Amino acid sequence: RLQKLKEMFISKFGSAPKFYARAPGRVNLIGEHIDYCGYAVLPMAIEQDILIAVEPAQTQVVQLANTNSSYLDFSTSVNNIQINKTKPQWHNYFLCGLKGIQEHFGLNNPTGMNCLLDGTIPPSSGLSSSSALVCCAGLVTLRANGKTLSKVELAEICTKSERYIGTEGGGMDQSISFLAEEGTAKLIEFSPLRATDVRLPSGATFVIANSCVEMNKAATSHYNIRVMECRLATKILSKSKGLEWRKILRLHDVQAKLGVSLEEMLTIVEEVLHPEPYSTEEICKCLGISLEELHSQILSQNMQDVSTFKLYQRAKHVYSEAARVLEFQKICSEAPANALQLLGELMKQSHISCREMYECSCPELDRLVDICLQFGAIGSRLTGAGWGGCTVSMVPTDKLNTFLKNVKKAYYQTDGQRLAVENNSLFATKPGRGALVFVEA
Repeated sequence: RLQKLKEMFISKFGSAPKFYARAPGRVNLIGEHIDYCGYAVLPMAIEQDILIAVEPAQTQVVQLANTNSSYLDFSTSVNNIQINKTKPQWHNYFLCGLKGIQEHFGLNNPTGMNCLLDGTIPPSSGLSSSSALVCCAGLVTLRANGKTLSKVELAEICTKSERYIGTEGGGMDQSISFLAEEGTAKLIEFSPLRATDVRLPSGATFVIANSCVEMNKAATSHYNIRVMECRLATKILSKSKGLEWRKILRLHDVQAKLGVSLEEMLTIVEEVLHPEPYSTEEICKCLGISLEELHSQILSQNMQDVSTFKLYQRAKHVYSEAARVLEFQKICSEAPANALQLLGELMKQSHISCREMYECSCPELDRLVDICLQFGAIGSRLTGAGWGGCTVSMVPTDKLNTFLKNVKKAYYQTDGQRLAVENNSLFATKPGRGALVFVEA
């Protein structure tokens, strides 16, 4: 693959690349939609990645090309980075990483670059192809400008810089992309960012299956509405407990300020919030603020037209999912005889909560989860933002081949469109290594 990339680079730019950077995609085993609420998540890097061949240039121009001809070439001056939020095209994710590094170091005359990108992560599949691209671009820019940063600093810069495209992510994708190590999943905690090895039990393999429903996180408001619903639930829970609600932004902070367990937080959710959707008027009444203040101080720009919010369901999902992550880690470290059954149960509960409380599933994902469980998965759930994308299933290693064959037949071979992409849509994966740079020897 490297040789092929090098040859394409030479035919495109007329000279050989000076170095390569790689950043992996990821699969989240458990802990969906809770990183931006401040809670720990449990992902692993996958073998699929973004690979970029790079040659620093004498000019102040960045030229981007892609081995996939459906992604058009792009070039821009390094001193005038414009990121278009309305159309999240591939090059804008590269520009996020570039701009993040430029701004961090205050680079006035950053190095121009010729870059050729090759990706093996299926796009819009919930395996973090866009964040891998942001991370890879950050790494490329860092190297081309002769700067150094720790992996943790890089992850934090890339998390912030992906927001240039309008995605209010929480940092899981960028963190695992940099901090991953081969052979182990990671418990990733935030504020401060840290990663702890989680040894997965032997005897099971994780299988990713793509629903073939594309969901572009940045182009949809679903994702940002959920972020806002969690923020509003935070405000109302804080106010009901006499906390300084204006200063509290995340559901995790409510728990930390109250000094209670996740189980107790679930009881508080039951006491304080009601299952019926909240109107903007009711939210204002609960907080004792005007509609104008809600719109100008709390709701983000792209939320001004949303008139109802489900707060009870979202808070309930977040606190219960956060508890499942800790339980998953505990089972992996204690390794009881029935570890696989217990982990499988947590994955199933997670999917039900994503489907019913967070409403981030879709009919195809639900069907795929059912098929995977029917053909022998011990646990199965959606992974990534949801509303399309992939499922992750834990399958006994000795049943892997039969499982793959049956799932192919039941989900992919019944539909012409899915059949066309089945080879890249269903695969077993092991915990892979994190982002790195390598130079031609």
